[in-house]
Order: sequence, then structure tokens, then C-alpha cells
Amino acid sequence: MELGTAAPQAADIVKDTTTANFMKDVIEASRTSLVLVDFWASWCAPCKQLAPLLEKVVKADAGPGLQDILAAAQEAFDAGDVQGAAEAFSAVLQEDQANIDALAGLARCYLKTGDIERAKQMLALVPPDKEAAAPVQAVKAAIELSSKAAGSDQTAALEARITGNPADHQARYDLAVVLAASGKKSEALEHLLTLVRRDRNWNDEAARKQLVQLFEVWGPKDEHTVEGRKRLSSILFS
Repeated sequence: MELGTAAPQAADIVKDTTTANFMKDVIEASRTSLVLVDFWASWCAPCKQLAPLLEKVVKADAGPGLQDILAAAQEAFDAGDVQGAAEAFSAVLQEDQANIDALAGLARCYLKTGDIERAKQMLALVPPDKEAAAPVQAVKAAIELSSKAAGSDQTAALEARITGNPADHQARYDLAVVLAASGKKSEALEHLLTLVRRDRNWNDEAARKQLVQLFEVWGPKDEHTVEGRKRLSSILFS
């Protein structure tokens, strides 16, 4: 499926294409307008979710704007369609190579698939004066989190250490990092908040700092971030 802005009528800018027509419908068309290509398969459920969204975005303004494509890419990522999101972020970068949201978004796609090195390579393309941007910092925090837990399969052992000694702060901290890296947000949150509650100054406030990093990774609208910030504030200022 090709989505572009070459044709003047909205009804004509969304079309199905094949490998036989790819050169004309995509390559040639991209020389005069932005073209977004959605590769899909009938058996791919996320693809079926993304395609109608992209068509709606394109037809709304008789062509996709960069912000529209970024929004579609984010929605695809949130829906679990990492491939579709990566394609959309890449389409934006074809038009704007220094787009911070697209660079960070594509880095998150690589990170989601476990390719930490490719994620780092994408962030290396961020202009120096944009490195402090929130999307970039969030991905850097996520990469750091993944690096901390890389190769760790000690969940059971860490849980056993905590059961045997609830005051083993290092084991609780390490377990929280592993849980967070594997997507178990609630469990990670509980362990870190427990650490702050029991000894907020342990290891130079490591638990509090890790919580702040997790909030950056999860984003301000994530329910775990909202809950975690409230509970952390309650502990710190009680």
C-alpha cells in the first residue's frame, strides 16, 4: 500500500501497489512528494490496525504531514506494531534527517527488538544541540536500563535472597532493575519504593534515582509513572 501526496484528489493518494509497479508508484512519486509505504500481510493483525489509521491521516489533509505520520508511528508502536512504527519513523527521516521525534522513535523500535547497538547508532545521529531533548533523554535512559539488566537471568536467585533477608537492599535493587527491563513495571515500582521507604539514602539514593530514570523511560502519561511519582513524593515528604 502506498500513501503519498502526488495526486490532487484525496481519494487518489491511497493506492495498492505491487513489486511490478513499485518503481513508478513509490520511487518516482517520491521525487516530487512525500511517500509513505506500508508493507502488510493478510495474516498480520497489527498491520490491519495500522493501515486504516494511516489512510485516515492521509485523506484528512489530502496528504500526510510529518506530525501526522509521527502520531501514526507512535500509535503503531503503542499497539505493538514495531515494524509499522519503524517504517513510519523512517519515512519522516527521509524528509527530515534531524527530526528528533523520529530519531528517538526509531531508536525505541530497535531497543524494543533487543538491538541495543542499533538504538545507540540512531541516537548518535542526533545533533549535539538537541541531545537534551526529552525524547532523546528518555531513550538514553531506556538503553541504560537495558544495559544494566543485559544478560541477567538471576530473577529467582534475587527473589530468594530477598526472602531470606528482606534487608538485602542490593538484591532488591538489582531485582527491580531486571523486572523493569522485562516490562514488569508494577513489581519494579514496588521494590524501589520499598527501598526508598526503608532507607532512602542507601547507596547515594540509588533507589530514588532509579525511579526517576524509570519515569523518564515510561513517559509522564504512563499510569505507573503517575502512581509512582505520587507515592514517591508521599514517602519523601512525609
